[in-house]
Amino acid sequence: MRPVAILGIGQTKIDEHWDKSLKELAGEAAFAALNDAGIERADSLFVGNMLSPIINHQNQLGTHIADWVGMWGAEATKIEAACGSGAAAFRAGLMAVASGEMESALVVGVEKMTDMAGHDVTSALATAADADYEVEQGVSFVGLNALVMRRYMHEFGWKHADFAPFSINAHANAMHNPNARLHQTITLEQFEKSSMVATPINLLDASPIGDGAAAAILVPAEKLKGRKIMVAGSASATDTIAVHSRRDPLFLAAAYASSKRAYGMAGVTSAEIDVFELHDAFSIMSALSLEACGFAERGQGPRLGLDGEITPKGRVPVCTRGGLKARGHPVGATGLYQIVEVVQQLRGECGETQVADARIGMAQNIGGSGATILTHILRVTD
Repeated sequence: MRPVAILGIGQTKIDEHWDKSLKELAGEAAFAALNDAGIERADSLFVGNMLSPIINHQNQLGTHIADWVGMWGAEATKIEAACGSGAAAFRAGLMAVASGEMESALVVGVEKMTDMAGHDVTSALATAADADYEVEQGVSFVGLNALVMRRYMHEFGWKHADFAPFSINAHANAMHNPNARLHQTITLEQFEKSSMVATPINLLDASPIGDGAAAAILVPAEKLKGRKIMVAGSASATDTIAVHSRRDPLFLAAAYASSKRAYGMAGVTSAEIDVFELHDAFSIMSALSLEACGFAERGQGPRLGLDGEITPKGRVPVCTRGGLKARGHPVGATGLYQIVEVVQQLRGECGETQVADARIGMAQNIGGSGATILTHILRVTD
């Protein structure tokens, strides 16, 4: 397998884009990535998306978007892995280029979620859970995470307020990201007084949905000269789709497995990661991800936030552009937003939230309640 580099990136602002269709959002991000890369088209197109058949009534999304961006004749396909669809598409594009089958790949993550009523979107998101043994029993996606968070707090003795730093950090960082959906800081008091969604998860524990698209161009590293953003590690792993079937519902086994393989491929340890774009769909997932990936001891994930270690100037900078919590979570696009944001950090383009001397970054995208987890490690080489 040959080494692969990221040549270009692009993204849209996450918002309620009433005036843009699904393909228009995808095209905006795709053209931005192509322009950034300095090329007119790629040999192949991989689209990460979860909900287009349900919300947008559109299947065959690969061809649909290839047609829109003028990539007629190119291989194009949609990749679906629930909320992990963006990273799954990125990995598919990576393997296509690394294998030598393709000389370039355009990877786009896109989701348009706000055209449907909130309760219908909640039902659509629930398709990432076990239809027979979770959804059929009436439990929602946020409900599953609430059950996990409640048990975690019981087992390890944390209070709900101890999770506040994850949300506070995300909102503070989003203030400096023009593409983020939420541009307001929050306080501990606001976090504690926020309205409850599914006890103990309140509104400020949870990420907002939105419409958006992000994209990246992958090419063989040998074709580039000078400074490169290399894909140093890539791995995907799964766990049971139903939370209750897991050996330990409080440990993200798929995060552990995929990060371990990605670390091995990149030849690094967690201590060498300069920036970590984790999947903070809910604040409990931030704690569990940090533990599974080796940044915190078991049951001690919230300690990193409480000790100020997750800020851009901390030991483990996370969600430096706002994360899912404040940048927003257009589910099928989220994995590509994470990749784009790590590239921005490694290029030194993050302004007030720039991590000093960032050379190695990691992005981890989660599908469902930890059922599919993909980890990518990027590295700058001169």
